[in-house]
Amino acid sequence: MTERRGHSPPQENGDQPIVFIVDDDASMRRALTNLFESVGLKVEAFGSAPQLLQTKPPEVPSCLVLDIRLPGVSGLDLQSDLAKANIHTPIIFITGHGDIPMTVRAMKSGAIDFLTKPVRDQDILDAVQAAIERDRRRRDLNKTVSNVRSRFESLTSRERDVLSLVTSGLMNKQVAAQLGLAEITVKIYRGQIMRKMGAKSLADLVRMSEALGIRPGNPDVQT
Repeated sequence: MTERRGHSPPQENGDQPIVFIVDDDASMRRALTNLFESVGLKVEAFGSAPQLLQTKPPEVPSCLVLDIRLPGVSGLDLQSDLAKANIHTPIIFITGHGDIPMTVRAMKSGAIDFLTKPVRDQDILDAVQAAIERDRRRRDLNKTVSNVRSRFESLTSRERDVLSLVTSGLMNKQVAAQLGLAEITVKIYRGQIMRKMGAKSLADLVRMSEALGIRPGNPDVQT
C-alpha cells in the first residue's frame, strides 16, 4: 500500500456509508478493510459472491469493491446478478488479471472504476469516495421522486387530467376546451393541484411531472 492524502471521515450517524469488499484473497481483504477503516469508513468484507448475496441491501450510501476473478460466481457475473435484482450499489472492480474486454464489459455495465493490482491507496480511496457520493445522490433523487409520487397519488382522476395538460404547456382555456370544463373550473383544479403537489410555480409542477414520467396528455405515471 502507498502513502495517501487525507480524507475527511464520514459523519458519525445512522447515515454512515458502507464499503463492501468481495475478494477471495484474505490478505487483500484485510489490507482494504484496514485502509478504509483508517479514514473512518464502515466496512463489510466477503470471500465470495454468494456470501455478499446473502446480506440485506444497505439503507445507507454504499459501494462495492469487487475482485473480477472469484471462485464460482465471477465479479462480472455478480455485477449482472445485482442489476437483475434491482440493486444499484456502485461497483469498483479490482484485478490482477485485467484485460481490455473485461474492462469494457464492466464499464458498459455501469462500473465506477476498474483498477489493477497492486492498487495505490489514493486511487482506491478516490474511487470509493466518488462511488459513495454517486450512491448518495441516487438515493436522494429516489427519495424525492417517492415523495412526489405520494403527492401525485393524492390527486383525483380529474386533477391528474388537468395536471397532464397544464404541464404540457396548454393555457387554462385550452385545457377547459379539451376537457369540456369551464375555464374557472380549470383554475380551481389548478390551484388544488398546486397545493396538493406542494408546487410553488408552474415550473415546479413541470419538473415534478418529468420526474414521474408523465407525458403530455397522459396522466398516468410511467413505471
